[in-house]
Amino acid sequence: MNLKLTDDERAFRDELRTFYTTEFPAELREKVAAGKSLDKDEFVRAQQVLNAHGLAVPNWPVEWGGKDWTPVQRNIWLTEMQLASVPEPLPFNASMIGPVLAQFASQEMKERFLPATANLDIWWCQGFSEPEAGSDLASLKTRAVRDGADYIVNGQKTWTTLGQHADWIFCLVRTNPDVKKQAGISMLLIDMQTPGITVRPIKLIDGSYEVNEVFFEDVRVPAENLVGEENAGWTYAKFLLGNERIGITRVGATKVKLARAKSFAARTRLGEGTLLEDPLFAARLAELENELIALELTQLRVVASSSDGKPNPASSLLKMRGSELQQAATELLVDIAGPDSLPTGSGDIDSPEWAQLTTGTYLNNRKVTIYGGSSEVQRSIIASSILGL
Repeated sequence: MNLKLTDDERAFRDELRTFYTTEFPAELREKVAAGKSLDKDEFVRAQQVLNAHGLAVPNWPVEWGGKDWTPVQRNIWLTEMQLASVPEPLPFNASMIGPVLAQFASQEMKERFLPATANLDIWWCQGFSEPEAGSDLASLKTRAVRDGADYIVNGQKTWTTLGQHADWIFCLVRTNPDVKKQAGISMLLIDMQTPGITVRPIKLIDGSYEVNEVFFEDVRVPAENLVGEENAGWTYAKFLLGNERIGITRVGATKVKLARAKSFAARTRLGEGTLLEDPLFAARLAELENELIALELTQLRVVASSSDGKPNPASSLLKMRGSELQQAATELLVDIAGPDSLPTGSGDIDSPEWAQLTTGTYLNNRKVTIYGGSSEVQRSIIASSILGL
């Protein structure tokens, strides 16, 4: 397989690269490159800039703001965005619920939600995982019982990322408890301001409040907010998760981290030279770079063969290895920072800001081998769907 870009693809890449590096707000790019978190207004601003230029949701159908791009072009769009440290469109909107609605929702629901979703006028969060239904998602217990023109929802969701910002939640609920667990699940769209919803933050290992518990107590949801057909939610969830896993690979973002690691190592004194000149460190860095190249080539092979637009089971391989390399890159930065990485967020301590950010980022990135389906789940998918075991 020839994995070189064509002349047209190189021109397409260069056009995107120019836009990202010269026309996108520099202060947002600089914040992302430095490893700092964006606030809600910055997230919204970033996505609205992309959407205004037709670059927020290229994977959607053209009639809803997408682009008639090839899989290779979509991959270039995302990789160049990451390399330029441009904040990516909110995944809950752009990669998760948006494609599901475009594929399975009624025309009325599409018209109601898709334009606002693309422009981040609605901030979505994901109501999938529960305390006893994480990797075994089909065991979820949150119930939705039909009552006239409404569903009455009771239950709990957990690990709801950025739920504190959300306007709406796309939620998997059990609508038929009398069939096998995958067959009795539906997907509802729920306004987070509905009476009976309580959001409670969960403090993470890095000290941040990024995820939440969401409780539903006799929450009335209009039946018109049902996505597609009742009890077909498991099909929609699998479609959503297949799209999510491809985006988690983040080759471009990991390249940026390794480039920063090189830069910082070249400034870190070690003996009569620098850390970058140390043979053991150089070997470790070279190994990571080679593994990232191998992952990038694998991703290009998967992208080039995904002409039907359907999620490829190889996305599980990309997700698993990509998340491992992201973690390795954050660990490398912590090791370069050394003792300066310990006073996290302590502006009154004399250590470089970049070093103080490394430990929090390292700790937060422990999550990437869990969300979107844990590495154990990905190995099972690889074994059954790819290797035929």
